[in-house]
Amino acid sequence: MDMSNVLGLILGGGKGSRLYPLTRDRAKPAVPLAGKYRLIDIPMSGCIHAGIEKIAILTQFNSVSLHRHIYSTYSRDMFTSGWVQILAAEQTYKETAWYQGTADAVRKQLLEIKSSDTELVLILAGDHLYRMDYQDFVRHHVEAGADISVAVQPVAADGATALGILKLDDDSRIIRFSEKPTIEQLNGLESGHDPDKPYMGSMGIYIFSADLLFELLENGGDDFGGDIIPAAIKTHMVSGYVFDGYWEDIGTMKRFFDVSLQLAAPDAPFDFYSPKHPIYTHPRFLPSSEIYGADLTNVLLPDGCRIGDVIISDSVIGLRSIISEHTTLRRVVVMGNDYYETEEDMVENGRLSRPNIGIGADCSIKRAIIDKNARIGNNVTIRSLPNRENSDNEEWYARDGIVIIPKNAIIADGTVI
Repeated sequence: MDMSNVLGLILGGGKGSRLYPLTRDRAKPAVPLAGKYRLIDIPMSGCIHAGIEKIAILTQFNSVSLHRHIYSTYSRDMFTSGWVQILAAEQTYKETAWYQGTADAVRKQLLEIKSSDTELVLILAGDHLYRMDYQDFVRHHVEAGADISVAVQPVAADGATALGILKLDDDSRIIRFSEKPTIEQLNGLESGHDPDKPYMGSMGIYIFSADLLFELLENGGDDFGGDIIPAAIKTHMVSGYVFDGYWEDIGTMKRFFDVSLQLAAPDAPFDFYSPKHPIYTHPRFLPSSEIYGADLTNVLLPDGCRIGDVIISDSVIGLRSIISEHTTLRRVVVMGNDYYETEEDMVENGRLSRPNIGIGADCSIKRAIIDKNARIGNNVTIRSLPNRENSDNEEWYARDGIVIIPKNAIIADGTVI
């Protein structure tokens, strides 16, 4: 496929309140993933593998770290015909409101999108985990003679009620749509051949013919899934592209936690080790990880870590993580650190009565997320309590039974959570 006429348009998301406090200081697509990546690396890598030369990212909320990651990772040189561009929300003389939804975000950047001069616009989410061949998706769109194509995934009845469900005819044309239907409303929406997964759920991934996209957005509607697509089904050829590979919308804390731990399992559902389709991220010049006497079972471990005589199981460890002796981590996501401390820094920490960066000695931590640059002292216990209620505390949060230590938090010696 000639992908030079395709614009890859990645939606940077809103506040990401269901992932708070991980989104307290960053946009949702900038949330760290699998020890060394960020969520935005997934669609960016897919675009690069597909040969999409023009890529734009729409951003709005807490976007500084996301912008920094994009510029430091995906810059194009002067001999490349394409570009990677950030389209940040802005106030103008004509428009003072921020993005009101996915379609509204694209509408407010139509001038820039039109200047890309492409025939097709591939609209992607910045917070999903999957590996799709976008070339195959575009090929399906062209061969079907579609005005719009929607990526759909076969789902079971219990998962269908949380998605937009699309009914396909025998030619893969979408003929009905129901947003988050009840079990009763699912009747008649079956269109898959798998009896265990007879429904087609929208993945929030679309291809539009560019001219039609501009026309539809002029008619109003703030959201693609709730407004634009349901209306277009009645008047245009809207096709469904069936994707039956691994796909996760990482929209909640529990989903993020569960998916992260699945990636550390021996039979991980997503393959970061693909020799032909690697996931790209910011290149770092870090030393090899140092491990002294540790017992590691089902652990993702990247570069630059210093790990003592510890026990770690079913966990994800981030870049530059420092974990001191006789500590136990079970089902923990550690996002690592942005920097190392010098000996002078450590002496100063002692004067300030605060722990050094990383996790101290003799700690026991279970079912937790430790965000970047956290300082956890010695003899800290984070317990896995059944039916733990959601709560916001000065230096930690609880969500879905998971304890979250936010970025730059300080947990004093001997703390019990």
